[in-house]
Amino acid sequence: MSKERTPFLVMAGLAGMLLLCPVQASVVLSEVLYDSSGSDNGNVFVELFGAPGTVLDGLLLEGINGTDGTVYRSITLSGMIPTDGVFVVGDDSGDGTTLVANTDLVAEIDLQNGPDSVVLRNLTGVLDALGYGDFTGAVFAGEGNAAVDAEAGNSLARFNPLQDTDNNLADFVTLSTPTPGAVPVATVPLPPALLLFLSGVLGLLSVSRKRT
Repeated sequence: MSKERTPFLVMAGLAGMLLLCPVQASVVLSEVLYDSSGSDNGNVFVELFGAPGTVLDGLLLEGINGTDGTVYRSITLSGMIPTDGVFVVGDDSGDGTTLVANTDLVAEIDLQNGPDSVVLRNLTGVLDALGYGDFTGAVFAGEGNAAVDAEAGNSLARFNPLQDTDNNLADFVTLSTPTPGAVPVATVPLPPALLLFLSGVLGLLSVSRKRT
């Protein structure tokens, strides 16, 4: 084996490993329906947005009580973000099924009405958080300023899933027609590992050209 090919093979091998482990930190909350116009049972959901192929195993979705800041709901996620970049957690109707369209994971995700917060975290810290409602005298666990408390049947949706300003009021709008499994931006983010791989390939090509 020639020495010239060795760096490329090492780079390709590392890139292949990275492609299997996209960064979880890029995942954000993109839409939440916590109060259905009818029964919440099997109708509410939390939607996540992130790089396709991101493994969600071990991440936690937590409902934070605005009254005292305690965790009243905790869900351990599993699965992988599909090719459209959208992952939907639909509420369990009680028999392992859900009425939420485009659901990727069925779980007991019935969240309280505001003022409350929903937090996405891993073992080391918070990845994203959304607080909704009037937190005067309440415990806020969201980011920046709280989003409005959506009316029954309306969801809170991130205005641009590709942008997180760390301000819930600026980032989220209400939707009169919830859209689980769909986001208002057509562009799906490239997995961070793929971007790293492509930049490495371009770097190697640049080195190769300089040597010729």
